Amino acid sequence: MKFTQSLFWFATFLVLCVALVACEEKSEEKVEKSAFKFGSVEIPVSDGTLCIAPFFVAKEKGFFAKEGVDVKFVSANAETRKIGLNNGTYPITNSDFAFFQSVENGVNIKVVEGFHIGCIHLLVKKGSPIRSAQGLKGKKIAVNAIGATPHQAATLWLEANGVSAINDVQFLPYADGNLALEALERGQVEAVSLWDPLGSLAAVDGRADVLMDLATDPVFAGRYCCFYYVSGVLLEKEPEKIKALLRALEQAHTWISAHPEETVELMQAGKHSAIEDKEFATALIKSYEYQSPEQKIQSGRNLKGDLYYFADLLHKVGYLQLNAEEFTEKIYREVNWNK
Repeated sequence: MKFTQSLFWFATFLVLCVALVACEEKSEEKVEKSAFKFGSVEIPVSDGTLCIAPFFVAKEKGFFAKEGVDVKFVSANAETRKIGLNNGTYPITNSDFAFFQSVENGVNIKVVEGFHIGCIHLLVKKGSPIRSAQGLKGKKIAVNAIGATPHQAATLWLEANGVSAINDVQFLPYADGNLALEALERGQVEAVSLWDPLGSLAAVDGRADVLMDLATDPVFAGRYCCFYYVSGVLLEKEPEKIKALLRALEQAHTWISAHPEETVELMQAGKHSAIEDKEFATALIKSYEYQSPEQKIQSGRNLKGDLYYFADLLHKVGYLQLNAEEFTEKIYREVNWNK
């Protein structure tokens, strides 16, 4: 009987211990979650490209957590991103002027900051005699999709150099950039407009010559090609959460500017970039010119001015119906995230 009683009390003791541990774990979990002032958010990003680096740096270096946001990355195509931003499912993402038409048509998303420069190349076959926009008259140009940014960038460049993107050239869509390069090598097209890293890599490894580099060509040089888009709904309802995300991303830009090699290592370690050549990847990350607040002031980079510039070009070629001033007022929102 005494043995049975002892066994009973021992079992009871074990149950109590387990219960206490469980309570402590739940308590710790609650404390851990409550440490995120702004809770959890999902941000749509895309692996495989270096130009998305600020998001991964902000998470891996703890900048999001420091600002009180628990960030989870999700995969989403362009349309899903726009819908998510419009209804407030997503607070922020990056994109370029390919989103402009959707904003004009009433999608409630706003540009609040610049992302980076560069990231698209217009290429011709290695040794091609084509060395200018004029040389592309009557030629075929491969793009990933009609209306996508590589297509729009090529269009703006041609038009700025006196070549009609509607009457003087023919654009052909190739969903796979490698197939577009193959078509270039076979002579099925005379030029191809490609995203990085494929565009830069094709030039570096000798498969193609660069006709236009978005980072350095006079039409685009020194201007933001990509921007931070935020949800108009959340900017109105939860502005402090948006500001916290922007503070974290600003810290990421500053860190990337000071540590380009370490940025590449971070991206490679997390398998966020498909580029294995560290030297090439470092040169590429530098070309995007991620800037600290001080560097931004010194460079004279002007977000609203760049939005106006591209809106004006896109209006002139018929992509936008609103004039540049009207469109810039519609899309741009000034947000002081340091207050």
